[in-house]
Amino acid sequence: MRGLHRLSDDTPNALPLSRRRFLTGAAGIASVALAGCQTDSPIAAPPVAATPSATVTAYRALPNERFPIPAVDAAKVPARFHRQQVRFATREPVGTVIVNTKTFFLHLVQEDGMAMRYGVGLGRAGFEWSGRAKIAYKRQWPKWTPPDEMIQRQPELEQWSAANGGMPPGPTNPLGARALYIFQNGEDTLYRIHGSPEYWSIGKAVSSGCVRLIQQDVIDLYGRVTSGASIVVV
Repeated sequence: MRGLHRLSDDTPNALPLSRRRFLTGAAGIASVALAGCQTDSPIAAPPVAATPSATVTAYRALPNERFPIPAVDAAKVPARFHRQQVRFATREPVGTVIVNTKTFFLHLVQEDGMAMRYGVGLGRAGFEWSGRAKIAYKRQWPKWTPPDEMIQRQPELEQWSAANGGMPPGPTNPLGARALYIFQNGEDTLYRIHGSPEYWSIGKAVSSGCVRLIQQDVIDLYGRVTSGASIVVV
């Protein structure tokens, strides 16, 4: 993503990459088109259905956050995408984050053949990416800086450019309550695992490349993942 500003002013020594897609091994880092982890338009929420009490508890309101987070109507998220611990066979070491772009699942590998599984939203067609990288660091309520390429398409975002200091944290910030910053070979990919208030978009290809989770889920994941952890996207 050469020539693009990083997504957050919290990024230390962020180095731009080419656009379109990054791959590991001999393939190296290819280009990727990124629209700043933001949906182009609101997504209609599905009808409401009954929800088990345990799920309601997991997705309860978080009034003590820096910016209070409302409860999730989990009935608007398919049950398979609710946060849950599952059996998970993998050769990856404990602590690895694995994102499956076909199933819309993120697994955090745990001990004894278990994993914590989260539903995610992913990039639309043309914005997908895959590879092996590292979660270099993580931030609570991060700042967001749209890339120059995105500002060219949406001039109204100029107010949040790097030159203008970016968008401050808050309920409408595209990175949500938490962000995990993905680096490959020591360079910032400009991709993030982050929260989103549009929880009904989980399980869909709606963002512009980044991996989005329900706010309550990204907070849970943030507390479990260590900086430097491996991430594999398949």
